[in-house]
Amino acid sequence: MVDSFYWITLDLLLWGITGMYFQSITPDFQNIIFMILSGVLLWNIVYRGQIDITMGLLEELWNKNLVNLFVSPLTFREWITSLIALGFVKALISFTFGALLTFVLYKFGILIYSVHLLSFIFLLILSGWWLGFLVSSFILRFGTRVQALAWTFVWIASPFSAVFYPLEILPHWVQYIAKIIPTSYVFEEARNLLYRGTIDYRQLAISLVLNIVFLMITFVLLRSSFNKVLQKGLVKVY
Repeated sequence: MVDSFYWITLDLLLWGITGMYFQSITPDFQNIIFMILSGVLLWNIVYRGQIDITMGLLEELWNKNLVNLFVSPLTFREWITSLIALGFVKALISFTFGALLTFVLYKFGILIYSVHLLSFIFLLILSGWWLGFLVSSFILRFGTRVQALAWTFVWIASPFSAVFYPLEILPHWVQYIAKIIPTSYVFEEARNLLYRGTIDYRQLAISLVLNIVFLMITFVLLRSSFNKVLQKGLVKVY
């Protein structure tokens, strides 16, 4: 309940009030509150995609249940698929709740992005998955002593994702890093759609390609980490 509803509510309250203040002192800058609130809602998808994979792993480690899972016929791919499926459902529930709350509190409808919203959600959930794979591979290799990465690592990507600001205001060397982060393309195009009414599908295609590449790399890394654990013994992960 806390993960799915509390944090998104708190974020929308804090950022929504902040956006209302910015709008009051810069009335000529239209849609600033919409930009901020849509950033909160869309970034929550990345966060949920990552956290539900890594927390699913950590819960098994905390309960010393990993051995019990894999003495069954369960395969590694089935286990990962279940974490992805559960995380996807929870992300949709949290996003829907946040979108309804945003409409009630601020009269802002995320559906202004129309059909493009589906592509944004798809690309962002992919980013959340490969971040989840990456963090989970670290946890499997180094145990629960690095468990703090589960709820902190995703935020490393946020400054490079241009969630609340355009890429061009970042230092040039940071922009080069941002261009290899798939989420930056999504938020840039969401802003373009909001302010200019246009969208560059080539940029979204770049995001898709980067996501697929990172998904393949991080899945291989996660599988490698799991194989290392099997060599040492699942009981030694903790």
